[in-house]
Amino acid sequence: MSSQPEKIPVAIRERHQQLCSQLHRHNYLYHTLDQPEISDTEYDRLLQQLLLLEREYPDLVSPTSPSQRVGSTPLDKFLPAAHGEPMLSLENAFTTDDLLAFDVRIKRFLGTAVEIEYLCEPKLDGVAVALTYEKGKLIRGATRGDGTTGEDITQNVRTIRNVPLQLHNDFPELVEVRAEVYIHLDDFRRLNQLRRENGESPFANPRNLAAGSLRQLDPRLTAERPLKISCYGIGRLIGQAPQTHQQLLENLTRWGLQVNLAETHCAANINVAIHQYQQLLERREQLTYEIDGMVVKVNHRDLQEELGVKSRTPRWAIACKFPPRQAETVLESVRLQVGRTGAVTPVANLASVNVGGVNVSSASLHNWDEIERLDVHIGDTVIVERAGDVIPAVVRVVKDKRTGTEQAIPRPSHCPVCSSPLMQEVDEVVPRCQGIDCPARLKESLKHFCSRGGMDIQGMGGRYVDQLLHLNLVGSIADLYRLKKEGLFQFERMGEKLADNLLAAIDNSKNRPLANLIFALGIRHVGSHTARLLVQQYGSLDKLSSATYEDLIAIHEIGPQVAGSIVNFFAAEKNRALLAELSELGVAPPTEKRQPSGKLLAGKTIVFTGSLERFTRKEGEELVMQQGGRASGSVSGKTDYVVAGPGAGSKLDKARALGVTVLSEDEFLELITPGENQ
Repeated sequence: MSSQPEKIPVAIRERHQQLCSQLHRHNYLYHTLDQPEISDTEYDRLLQQLLLLEREYPDLVSPTSPSQRVGSTPLDKFLPAAHGEPMLSLENAFTTDDLLAFDVRIKRFLGTAVEIEYLCEPKLDGVAVALTYEKGKLIRGATRGDGTTGEDITQNVRTIRNVPLQLHNDFPELVEVRAEVYIHLDDFRRLNQLRRENGESPFANPRNLAAGSLRQLDPRLTAERPLKISCYGIGRLIGQAPQTHQQLLENLTRWGLQVNLAETHCAANINVAIHQYQQLLERREQLTYEIDGMVVKVNHRDLQEELGVKSRTPRWAIACKFPPRQAETVLESVRLQVGRTGAVTPVANLASVNVGGVNVSSASLHNWDEIERLDVHIGDTVIVERAGDVIPAVVRVVKDKRTGTEQAIPRPSHCPVCSSPLMQEVDEVVPRCQGIDCPARLKESLKHFCSRGGMDIQGMGGRYVDQLLHLNLVGSIADLYRLKKEGLFQFERMGEKLADNLLAAIDNSKNRPLANLIFALGIRHVGSHTARLLVQQYGSLDKLSSATYEDLIAIHEIGPQVAGSIVNFFAAEKNRALLAELSELGVAPPTEKRQPSGKLLAGKTIVFTGSLERFTRKEGEELVMQQGGRASGSVSGKTDYVVAGPGAGSKLDKARALGVTVLSEDEFLELITPGENQ
């Protein structure tokens, strides 16, 4: 029940204000200054306290509360947003002569021969937005649009972690801040790697990803993207204006906004500005984000006012663009690359060409759907682009230069490394190698096999796995069980006791539960929860390996994708040979088809969500199975109970929307042990 404002105790209001201030400060330290003072766990603890207060006293919630970064419902469409002052484009320069000519025009217009002071800023390759703050509070975010009117994307802008919802330190009555939304290259590469592993097409470049993320009608989707913002100027201002643009940027920083001051420099004249441009071009490849040039601005704002604007561009600023990052070359051949999940992707071998100052001899073709879309053949003249990804990409074929000798790029049927057959699921764009011991996959397969959720070989971390491979001590997962002490002595700083402990850990893993082995095998789409479901259904590896697609899909929570993946895994001859090897080496999980010890949850489906405190999620699922129930990972109309711990989110919301009974951890324990938990 909603509380009336006057009924909220003063102490509660003060605590809420204190939590908001703390969270805003720590958010600024982490996302803007990159100087966190507390751990993520401590931040989450403070946020949970705030959420609990606002849940009990809904009238405490305000648009600037840290809880409201992702709180809006999806929109039907974006509404128009008129800018207080036009968001103008910039005139472009492409050479140092263009910059010198810009300086001549400035001096001629001002009627002076005195050297002009310029501010030099990197031109981020992102999406321009305007943030409007009234009395320090973020009231609107908008796209540039046509420069006069953009689209209102306030709910999406609020999800960007380094956008302050509340300014601080002597902010003006009203200010419209101009900024660029972008994505760091590491984040972009990480997202693309995940998409490739999931059989999805990668994003083309960071700018397109940022633009698409900002135009999501559902802000929850925007919140999942690692967007950043960097502010570079203002539009409308009610308040005292600084004398220089450099002072303006310093003011923005003082108000809590992110500004790229580290790469922004003052130049006493145009020759110094040209030198700054050349230095920035040299550093371009070392930056963690994409830039496509440098913006040169007259630093003194009174001169900016005097110079004014032309129809679409200001006279006092110019964007000096970098050399193009595209080049024309010939696709000489195609090689196949195998990723850690078995995904096979085509890579173009190119006639070496200089692209944006870097010699390029290979480029991504992504997948065969992309090859067909581009209509690219071996021998084609192609346009290759470097746009933020790990390797460049072929973006276009110059068909006018075809000679008729070009050759089609065939789809592979077998792994180029281990010759295992390739399988491609219906909804994926990449084929995958099914050989778990494929050398291209071996490193990640070994790490996964030894992990805590897998065979839990204590001490066998990534560093030792790297050394095993470097010393050629293993060529397959089964070789772990053939290791001898003499081989381990080749490791760096490996003593007798440590070697004994490592061999003992390997030996002890032979009798791990069957669910651990199934998970450790790295079957695509089979996590620890699904592994336990399979054990409950089949009880042994022999029975599981003989299961048909129809058998598997009949199991609750096993869908077509998972069923197909399991069947494909056990159909691969190399995988069957590996399992036989493991068995001969003594890896023998006990048969585990267990009958439930109770029937208190028979026929019931339970979902766990939030940060559980009385037991782990795995322990909770085990308790459900022991009482004849099913533990599910998603909420649906067939869910009987949702057990919610602190911090429960979308699953809890969906449960309430569907009318599913929600239990606390204590209520769940009472349900399965009536009378014992009081």
